[in-house]
Amino acid sequence: MSKKAPRAVLRSLMKKRSDTRIEPNADLMVQLNLLLVLHRLAEESRAKAFEEKSGTIRAHHVRAVAKKLLKSVRG
Repeated sequence: MSKKAPRAVLRSLMKKRSDTRIEPNADLMVQLNLLLVLHRLAEESRAKAFEEKSGTIRAHHVRAVAKKLLKSVRG
């Protein structure tokens, strides 16, 4: 399993970008949301590679899916 992002760095980035108060575990929620987006990107890239009858996921598969996916997850 991959390492988690350092909480202190993530917290400081969140504070720089926002003037509102941040709850103690908000950085964990941000990290979980990031992992969900990455998981969805990997699944859809795998499906795109399967459509093209490719055994491996290549960069062009990820690029083809990323633009559509990022528009759908934007809040």
